[in-house]
Amino acid sequence: MRFAAIADIHGNALALEAVLADIAAQGIATADIVNLGDCLSGPLEAGRTADILVPLDLLTVCGNHDRYLIEHAAGDMHEWEADAYAELVPAHLDWLRSLPFSTVFREVAYLCHATPENDNTYWLEQVSAEGHVHLRDLPTIEAWAAGITQSLILCGHTHIPRAVQLSDGRLIVNPGSVGGPGYTDDAPYPHKVEAGLPHASYAILDDASGRWSVTFRLVPYDHMAMSKLAAERDRPSWARALATGFVDE
Repeated sequence: MRFAAIADIHGNALALEAVLADIAAQGIATADIVNLGDCLSGPLEAGRTADILVPLDLLTVCGNHDRYLIEHAAGDMHEWEADAYAELVPAHLDWLRSLPFSTVFREVAYLCHATPENDNTYWLEQVSAEGHVHLRDLPTIEAWAAGITQSLILCGHTHIPRAVQLSDGRLIVNPGSVGGPGYTDDAPYPHKVEAGLPHASYAILDDASGRWSVTFRLVPYDHMAMSKLAAERDRPSWARALATGFVDE
């Protein structure tokens, strides 16, 4: 079996189109793509992104920012959601409401956005009190994987491409972010996440050898067009991240 995993598009339609084209160029069909959530939120092209995604009917789980779009009142939304919400129509929101918290792809891969227990907690990374983002300790990673029987576990949320092998051989993979190469957050401590380049990221999973192999794909696209759009919408941190993959202090 060979399939692709995407995550954290965040309304970046140009990046999504580039990734979908690259997936097709690798000989992978649309039916063999899974989506790990956080699809629309951001100051970019939420409506256009939804218009691309909804007809594809990808197996998709709900991310925390997807949930915020349908749970928060319009006046109470974070700027990421408020920017996107203004571009969405009822059919887009109905699609978000239909997304499950977690699911299983063809009996072989467990899918969630962040962890099996919480859609807003980093699984493979942790943040120090000083704001350093680093690999989480294996016992904690494994504790959250308890009860999952699939040999492959897929998550997103941190925008960091990473794979961790558990003691029993199971593999947890984060494909990185299609549309957001950097961001800042204040929980659990103020920190920043930086990909270090503006490319769109996704992963190809292949078990042809009897064990899962992982290929991370970093796809160039017209990232400066999206950076310019973010700047025009007065989102300078988005503009910097989209342009460079780095977030300024």
